[in-house]
Amino acid sequence: MDKSLIRNFSIIAHIDHGKSTLADRILEFVGAIDRRNFHDQLLDDMELERERGITIKASTVRLEYKAKNGTSYALNLIDTPGHVDFTYEVSKALAACEGALLVVDATQGIEAQTVANFNLAKELNLKIIPVINKIDLPSADADRVKLQLVEVFNFEEKDIILASAKEGKGIEDILEQIVATVPVPSGDGTKPLKALIFDSVFDIYRGVIVYLKIIDGTMKSSDTVKMMQASKTYKVEELGVLKDLKMTKVESLSCGEVGYFISNIRSAAEVAIGDTVFNISTPLEEPLPGFRKLKPLVFCGLYPVNAADFDNLRASMEKLRLTDASFVYEPESSVSFGFGFRCGFLGLLHMEIIQERLEREYSLNLILTVPSVVYRIKKKGGEIIDVDNPEKFPGPQDIDEAEEPYVVVTMLIPTDSLDAVHELSRTRRGMYNATEFLGSDRVKLVFDMPLSEILVDFFDKLKSVTRGYGSMDYEFIGYFPTKLVKLDILINGDKCDAFSSILHKEMAYEKGRNLVSRLKDLIPRQLFEVSIQAAVGSQVIASEKVRAAGKNVTAKCYGGDITRKRKLWEKQKKGKARMKQFGKVEIPQEAFLEVLKI
Repeated sequence: MDKSLIRNFSIIAHIDHGKSTLADRILEFVGAIDRRNFHDQLLDDMELERERGITIKASTVRLEYKAKNGTSYALNLIDTPGHVDFTYEVSKALAACEGALLVVDATQGIEAQTVANFNLAKELNLKIIPVINKIDLPSADADRVKLQLVEVFNFEEKDIILASAKEGKGIEDILEQIVATVPVPSGDGTKPLKALIFDSVFDIYRGVIVYLKIIDGTMKSSDTVKMMQASKTYKVEELGVLKDLKMTKVESLSCGEVGYFISNIRSAAEVAIGDTVFNISTPLEEPLPGFRKLKPLVFCGLYPVNAADFDNLRASMEKLRLTDASFVYEPESSVSFGFGFRCGFLGLLHMEIIQERLEREYSLNLILTVPSVVYRIKKKGGEIIDVDNPEKFPGPQDIDEAEEPYVVVTMLIPTDSLDAVHELSRTRRGMYNATEFLGSDRVKLVFDMPLSEILVDFFDKLKSVTRGYGSMDYEFIGYFPTKLVKLDILINGDKCDAFSSILHKEMAYEKGRNLVSRLKDLIPRQLFEVSIQAAVGSQVIASEKVRAAGKNVTAKCYGGDITRKRKLWEKQKKGKARMKQFGKVEIPQEAFLEVLKI
C-alpha cells in the first residue's frame, strides 16, 4: 500500500494512567469493534492483565481511519507492556513506530515511568504527542499537569491534548494529531528485505506467530526467510495483518507496514525480540541496531507444596516456557522442600506473574524461596562463575573478587519527602547520583543501588515514606565489586538450606540476628532443647535456644525415698541427650513463609 498513508504509533504511560482504556476508545471510535463484542482492556488478553490493570504482553492492531480531510489512513497501534521489568520489549515496540502518545494522569501528574518512557521515545527520535487523561475526575488538575509537561519535557502548551478515555473525550483530536504530525515510515521498498521482530505469541495449534515491521523491501507469502540471531531458515506459511483485532491474510507486506508471519515454529525460544529478518536470496551483512539477549536478573526456588505435584509442575513449566522465552528454569533439590526448580525472571513482577499463572492455569500450590540476584564471582584460579543460588557460593578462601548487579533507580517524589527518601536510599547502600526539581512540588531523585536491595520491599517503603505519592523506575547498569558472604542457619548443628542467603558482609549480623530471633518464636518446643544459630563460614554470629518442653516424670511418685526420683531424673536426662542427638526438628510451613518477609 501507499507508504504515505501509513502511521505507526504506540501509547506509553506510567502504570494506571489509562493507557489500555485509551486504546479501547480509539478502537471503538474507528469502528474496529462493535458494542456487542466490546469489553474493557480489549488488547489485554489474559484475565490476570484485566484483573491487575496492567499490560503484561504487548499487542498490535491495524485500524482504518478516515480523517477530516477525507483521506483514509492505515494506523498501526503497537501496544507496549506497562512495567519496568519489560523495558526491553517496550524499546523494541517503540523502535517499530514513528510516533508515540505520552499519556499522563490529570490527577497524578508526571511519574517515574512517564520520564523513563519519554526518554526511551526521545532516544529513538519518535514524534511524541502529549495527552492529559482522566480530565473528567473531580480531583483532576489539568492546568498543573500541563505546566509540568511544559517545564519538564519542553512541550508547547498548544500541542497538549486534554482527554477522558473513559468518556471518549478528545479521541478525535488525538487521531487527527497522529495523521498530521507522526512521520511517514522511512525505508526503501526497492532494497532487499529487512524487518524488525518486535513481539511474538505462541498458538497451541499454529506455533509461534511472529510480529514484525518491514523496514526495507517487501516480504511475500512464498518467501524463505532467515532470522539473524537464530541462524535458522523458515518458509513463510502465512503472512498477514491484524486488521480490527482479526488475523487477515495478505500476499505481501511492503516497506513501512506492520504484520505477522507463521512458519510452523514450535518453540518461542527460537524467536528473539529485536532480531532482524531477511530473505535468504538477498542476505544482509549487518543486523538492525540495539539487539540484546534477555537475561534473567532475579532468581528463586519454586517448589510444590505437595511433593506428588512435582511432575505436574515440570509439565506446566514446559508449557509456560513455550509462551514466554524470557522465563528459564532448571531442576534442583532442597533438604527442606524436596524436589523443585531454580527459576530465573526479568524482575519481581515477572516472578509474580509466572507464579500466579502456574497456580491459576495449572491448579498448582507452590512455595517460593527468597528471591536473589545473580552474583559474579572471580575465583583464585582466574575462573569467573555466575552464582544464582547460595548452594553454589564458593568458600571465602576460593574467592578473589565478588561483584553484584547495580541498577540506577529514578524516583519521583513530593518535595517534602526528600530527606526521608534520602535516608531510605542510604540504608539500602544507595549512592547519590542527581536531584532535579520538577516544578514546585515534585522532585526527581536518582540513586545507583544494588539490585538485591530493592528486590523485596523497597517500593513498599518508598510508598510509605512519601504517603503514597512516590513512584520509581530502575534500569540495570552493570556489575560492581562488593564484599559478599554466605549466611547459613543451623538447627541443632544441621544446615537448613532453605534459609541460606548471599548478602553484603556488613548486613550479615543484622540479618542473622533477625532470622534466629524470628525462628525462635516460630519453631514449636520439642521434648529436647533446640539450638538455632546463624553462621558465616565457620563463625557463629547469632544464636538462640528453644527450651525443651517440660515433662514431670516424678508426678507418679508419692513420698518415699528421694533416690527413686533421682533415678527417674537421670533416666530422663539421658533420654533427652539421645533425642537431641537423633531427634529431627520439624519446621512448620508457616516458618518458611514468615522468614521470607524478613
